[in-house]
Amino acid sequence: MMSAVPDPTSGLEAALSQAAKLLADQPRMAEAQTDEILKVLPEQPNALLLNALAKAKQGHLAPAEKVLQRLRTLRPQWFAVHLELGQLYRRMGMGDKALAALRESVALKADSPKAWLAIADIHSANGDAVAADAAYAMQLRHSDGNPRLLAAAAAMSENDIPVAERALKDYLQENPTDVAAIRMLAEVAARLGRDQDAELLLERCLELSPGFNFARQNYSYILNRNNRFAKVLEQTEILLRGEPRNMSYRNLKAVALGKIGDFEAAIALYEEVLAEHPGYSRIWHSYGHTLKTAGRTDAAVDAYRRSIAIEPHYGEAYWSLANLKTFRFSVEDVVAMQSQLSRDDLAAEDRFHFDFALGKALEDQSEYEESFHHYDSGNGLRKSLIQYSADRNTLKLRQNQRLFDATFFRERSGFGVADADPIFILGMPRAGSTLLEQILSSHSQVEGTMELPDIIAVTKDLYRRQNHASAGTYYPMLPEMTAEQAAIYGRRYLDNTRIQRRTDAPMFIDKMPNNYAHIALIRLMLPNAKIIDARRHPLACCFSNFKQHFARGQNFSYSLDDMGRYYRDYVELMAHFDEVLPGSIHRVHYENMVEDTENEVRRLLAYCGLPFEEGCMRFFENDRPVRTASSEQVRRPIYKEGVDHWRHYETWLDPLQEALGPVLAQYPEVPVFNKTAVQHQRKGE
Repeated sequence: MMSAVPDPTSGLEAALSQAAKLLADQPRMAEAQTDEILKVLPEQPNALLLNALAKAKQGHLAPAEKVLQRLRTLRPQWFAVHLELGQLYRRMGMGDKALAALRESVALKADSPKAWLAIADIHSANGDAVAADAAYAMQLRHSDGNPRLLAAAAAMSENDIPVAERALKDYLQENPTDVAAIRMLAEVAARLGRDQDAELLLERCLELSPGFNFARQNYSYILNRNNRFAKVLEQTEILLRGEPRNMSYRNLKAVALGKIGDFEAAIALYEEVLAEHPGYSRIWHSYGHTLKTAGRTDAAVDAYRRSIAIEPHYGEAYWSLANLKTFRFSVEDVVAMQSQLSRDDLAAEDRFHFDFALGKALEDQSEYEESFHHYDSGNGLRKSLIQYSADRNTLKLRQNQRLFDATFFRERSGFGVADADPIFILGMPRAGSTLLEQILSSHSQVEGTMELPDIIAVTKDLYRRQNHASAGTYYPMLPEMTAEQAAIYGRRYLDNTRIQRRTDAPMFIDKMPNNYAHIALIRLMLPNAKIIDARRHPLACCFSNFKQHFARGQNFSYSLDDMGRYYRDYVELMAHFDEVLPGSIHRVHYENMVEDTENEVRRLLAYCGLPFEEGCMRFFENDRPVRTASSEQVRRPIYKEGVDHWRHYETWLDPLQEALGPVLAQYPEVPVFNKTAVQHQRKGE
């Protein structure tokens, strides 16, 4: 009589159950148990998964990855495999691989709160607060919890913000101390751009629940977005006291340290984080920015290269290399970028960054037509994703002229604070302002800082307070401002910028170019501040802007027509202030600075009330951090070759030339502008 053939699956369920129980406290025994199962059934999926988890629990991460990769090959549609791979890659410090695996997991099972929470954590570590909040909303949506909050989370995950806002406000009417709901409403406010509301809601959240770290982290992001860097550092210190090794908190602290100019501390913190978590491309990218600003160009290139190696489709890392200006791409780099652009699944943000980077690479190879094609393509895509109206900008600046005439300033003589510390360098971006800053900051009595956001912060505060709903700007608030209020704002500006000053030099530079639209406010707050208008040939300046992808704030720069109109409006407004504030603003034409540097430097110093110092002529030896796109160029002596570089592209600049009109034809002289439109506004027509 033949004996029965043993059934290899007999007792399998019990053995797997036993291994699962052992996993929590005895992972070594769990691994041994699953090893025995796999000897008999080498492709048993649950045994493979438990075996990998047991290995990971013991810290054997590479062997665990090998098992999970094998399991993924066997069961590519099993969401749990991708989830556990994502979690494992997070432990291994491989953030981008973790994110890819977790995305595969939610693609297979969209209602996994564990996967969405892990995705939120990775986005948070990368400093992407918007993506983190979106993932958190998905996590909450699929969690077992309050059905009304889950409904609000579902609306947020579908970007139906009005429904989410209404649901949360109704809920909070009945439950005013529910911190989860308050935090969600703060996220709604942030998505709507109401940062002050978000800030107040998160402060209330933390008042009710000081240990609610997710809310505190959100609060830190809002503070960072609104340039409140001292408070960001305060909040991250609180977070780090509870979790000193938390990667997200340390990354956020490093960002804030860089923003206040403490670059060595920021670099040290980035290096500490990356030593533990080397697989996060976005952190390598941020680290590269900090190295670049500190003048460590070769190290910045290496950091950007590491970012690209981890995430080859990350277009912004390639653009960051191009944005070094002195960097040159290899043939292999160009092929890699072209290959990425040929992909159908490339995100729009990556696509336009690749276009800008390829434009620079081909420009350096003198392939100007193909270079222009990429610049034009990148600008067109970027413009489609933003909102900008050249007509609205013109009306705004004409309102500026209408309200702030000679009588306005004469009647407000004595307003503000008398301190003469600030030197404002303003005008168009890419007009030579960084060169002027580098020259002035090479003087013993002047400290260079950065494009400070503090004047813009004042304008936002005034706009929130203004009652002229149809105005569209804060300008109508200035005629109503008292001398006391002007002094308060002036003192606040000086206090808030103090964190950016690292020496005892009596004067400091604020080189935010957009401040040209806020000269009236500056004169009220800080009547003794120096104002320098950096001006450059219209075609050279505007095309330099067209080639430049700005992280934020220069929405006029993505169309040749918009650019020309913006430059023309700027020149018209500055001509107005030359008329109503004669002698108050010093203008430097970039071409004159290049052609006759010493005389222009002497004129500049005389305007600032400073004695001539030879160091200002050797500005390129100044090793101070420089936080703009020109950071590498100003570390070299002035060169004349770049003045007319735009001529290589002249064939394609007709829309720009047409928009500039007489401003181009008469440069460097200023045309007489037709005041009819301004006068009509004054009369209310």
